[in-house]
Amino acid sequence: MDPEHGRAPTASGSLHGRLALVTGAAAGIGRAITDRFVDDGAVVIAGDLDAAGLDALQAEHGDRVIVQVCDVTEESSVAALADLATDRGGLDIAVANAGKGAYSPIVDHPLESWQEIIDLCLTGVFLTVKHAGRVMNDGGSIVNIASLNAIQPAEGMAAYCTAKAGVAMLTRVAAMELGHRRIRVNTVAPGLVQTNATSAFFMIPGVVEEFVENTTVGRFAQPADIASMVAFLAGPGSDFVSAGFFSVDGGASTKRYPDLPGAFSRLGDATAP
Repeated sequence: MDPEHGRAPTASGSLHGRLALVTGAAAGIGRAITDRFVDDGAVVIAGDLDAAGLDALQAEHGDRVIVQVCDVTEESSVAALADLATDRGGLDIAVANAGKGAYSPIVDHPLESWQEIIDLCLTGVFLTVKHAGRVMNDGGSIVNIASLNAIQPAEGMAAYCTAKAGVAMLTRVAAMELGHRRIRVNTVAPGLVQTNATSAFFMIPGVVEEFVENTTVGRFAQPADIASMVAFLAGPGSDFVSAGFFSVDGGASTKRYPDLPGAFSRLGDATAP
């Protein structure tokens, strides 16, 4: 299994003939979702700021992916990505995945950093739902990627936790508003997933061990773990599932979040001259 993309091909054909849109598609969870959708028979419109990553995605999948650089914090950029579906029969699936985190205690949190995380992790999901929903066929599926931090607070991660909690409620409202078109909208909430974006956790002594200790299954996730749940929610086996919140966290929501301030303090002590 590729440790970055966590690819586990299925070739099930369960999404044959479907057109999907994925944001943040060039790496990590988004790449694993895109790979899984292609393996399951879909064509994927893939958006990301990483042009080189998109080129690599297209080199692997050819005409099974349609790539376009997209900034999910810019409405015109998201609209342009969704518009790629209009002359291809409309969307059947959309996954709002783009996001990132930041660490800062609230009393020290720069406003610009707070706004950056809210714009990317919450407003970006809103814009994806808005414009994907406009070009989505009746009976489609929208999946929003939130986080364990939507329901489990973490010291120093106020912006990220707040944004992801907002995603969970946005999902429920969207499910209500789009339900008359039989469009289903659900939230997937990962715990710790091993990707380039989470590499900092793996470099700080004790943090990953604490994550694993606070799961019930005794491991962290690979991107394919998340892609499997997304594929289920995108496919025909979940036709009666909407407004759901699906934790893919190894049971971590039943325990506690790692002590990040303590880990950073220990790291600082270890590196002090």
